[in-house]
Amino acid sequence: MRSVFFPLMGRVSAFLCWALPGLMATQAALAEQQHGMAMYGAPALPPDFVSLPYVNPDAPKGGAVVTGNIGGFDSLNPFQLTGSPPWQLRFFAYESLMGRSWDEPFTIYGLLAESVEVGPNREWVEFTLRPEARFSDDSPVTVEDVLWSLETLGTVGNLRYRDLWSKVAKAEQTGPRSLRITFNAPERDLALLVGLRPIIKKAQWAEKDFADGGLADIPIGSAPYVVESYEVNRNVVLRRNPDYWGRDLPLRRGTNNFDEIRIEFYGDNAVMKEAFKAGEISYVREFNAEKWESQYNFPAVQRGEIVKSEIPNGKPSGITGFVMNTRRAPLDDWRVRDALIHAFNFEYVNDVLTGGRQPRITSYFSGSELGMRPGPASPKVRALLEPFADSLPPGALEGYALPEGDGSARNRANLRHALRMLEEAGWTVQDGVMRNAAGAPLELTVVLQQDGLIQQATSIMELYARALERLGITLRIESIDKAQYAERERSFDFDLTFMRRDLSLSPGNEQYLYWGAEGADTPGGRNLMGMKSAAADAMIAAMLSARTHEEFVTATRALDRVLISGRYVIPIHSYAVGRIAHKRQLHYPADRLPLYGDGVGFLPEVWWYADEDAGAQD
Repeated sequence: MRSVFFPLMGRVSAFLCWALPGLMATQAALAEQQHGMAMYGAPALPPDFVSLPYVNPDAPKGGAVVTGNIGGFDSLNPFQLTGSPPWQLRFFAYESLMGRSWDEPFTIYGLLAESVEVGPNREWVEFTLRPEARFSDDSPVTVEDVLWSLETLGTVGNLRYRDLWSKVAKAEQTGPRSLRITFNAPERDLALLVGLRPIIKKAQWAEKDFADGGLADIPIGSAPYVVESYEVNRNVVLRRNPDYWGRDLPLRRGTNNFDEIRIEFYGDNAVMKEAFKAGEISYVREFNAEKWESQYNFPAVQRGEIVKSEIPNGKPSGITGFVMNTRRAPLDDWRVRDALIHAFNFEYVNDVLTGGRQPRITSYFSGSELGMRPGPASPKVRALLEPFADSLPPGALEGYALPEGDGSARNRANLRHALRMLEEAGWTVQDGVMRNAAGAPLELTVVLQQDGLIQQATSIMELYARALERLGITLRIESIDKAQYAERERSFDFDLTFMRRDLSLSPGNEQYLYWGAEGADTPGGRNLMGMKSAAADAMIAAMLSARTHEEFVTATRALDRVLISGRYVIPIHSYAVGRIAHKRQLHYPADRLPLYGDGVGFLPEVWWYADEDAGAQD
């Protein structure tokens, strides 16, 4: 995520002018309090906006929604380094200083903070807390809580929070309800990232070690929902706080409408889908277009008790597929990775498993203006990449496209190409087995979590294994439970595994987490392929320092070229449309869908419960 300085809005901070004379007063005069921050220019919504544009501001409150998760949980703290908490907790039970509008590429508006100021070059950001902001135990949210949360999560919290704190030069209280964060890096998205860090209560941990908290140590937050009860590996019940402090805020009007959110846990996807058919859970998302067409005609759908909704979005495709671990030979050789990509017969697999209904991802940011353009790099993109020309893989500058098959099962042309690349890398077929010069066979293991996001992952790999057999390559498929998989992924103990990275219209610092060289060998890191590319790091830096939208798009397109031509992932389907099957009592504003479509800020956040005779609008 990223942003730049925007036009002055609002009034000068009275406290800063009073408390910080001299130089600080001069700096304060350059900045003014604002109700939000945008990536470029001013936020789309004015200071007096009454609700987000994609919500029903008059949505009724009440009812319950039941959702299903696969696997189990051993933690209810989504901020610790260890443990497997339900993913929903971070979004439903905790708040930050600012909140997202999912109808803009990257704009945040005041939540716990009533206003925000930034330095001339966003070298610092200052927030003023709302006096009415409260934790769920009715204690006030203080500057001390904010500073402690930023430092604690940034030093002993989950890895995803640590990079930001390393770029903080100073964090200080500047007034009874205000604090300033000064940065040591010229990255213009840092101010927005601070605004989105979760805030929890410091006093709760006065006599506890945050890093070693147990299952019962549930952090106290300030959000609309609190954990009411739980049964380990069975369910977690979230209850809407009737005394929630922010229910009348413009950012909250028409949202968080259900009285109860219940998360039920199932051993596998098939059992969860049967529970949905039986009416035990309220909705499911379907990621397979063929199944959406063929398997959602059961009696409840025919009776109108279940509704099928399709939610488009304007996001980049992101990357979904099978990532190759370059920390291991021979996957550290781009020629071997290229061969494996050519051996993957996408057109045939897509036809067999999805009826050919889902298009393939063509690059990490495909489907958006941020995606690389076909053919040679444009002059501006080339200018960014040329300093790294000697280290770039073929295609980065001159143009790269994924191989296309002829739709048949044999995929002969692409397999011939794969053989040529393997031979260049020192591998030849000997007695039907692909071997290197030392005679070692080419054997790979793909590690899959049982019933992960893409339920057909095992089926895809079974088809792929048969194709690799024709090259003399053995592909072993290991399907393991969630706990085992988490450890294997954390320690990078795999040759290939399934990976999905959602990418936004405002990529920023998180790109270092996904692809940066610094964290490539850090256990538990998100850089699963282990890529160490000076070009990628430089393109991310260019994105973060860009001062115009044009510069930002150019740098992102350059990064996209580095990523896709690096041949780190075997891409599969894109998901430009969200598919949700849900009970008919669940409604959403169908006439005002957000730019980001179906995501964490959509279901259940802006949905509501109403019986048919209640006259709900959707």
